[in-house]
Amino acid sequence: MNSSARMEQVDVLRIQLGVLRQEHRDLDDAIHALQDTGKADPLTIKRLKKQKLALKDKITVLEDRTTPDIIA
Repeated sequence: MNSSARMEQVDVLRIQLGVLRQEHRDLDDAIHALQDTGKADPLTIKRLKKQKLALKDKITVLEDRTTPDIIA
């Protein structure tokens, strides 16, 4: 794979990473809003937290793929 194709792939991964981070923040805001109302269904909050955790795992994978391997 040539370097320009590699750079394009990294750019796409960074865009995906930004989208996932925004979704993670949105879920966090939704969870806090539900908890602040005091009327939140515990099961709904649990599901949202599980989705948030899954997004965090995807973010970690993409971060690992965009970080260059440095041998120290």
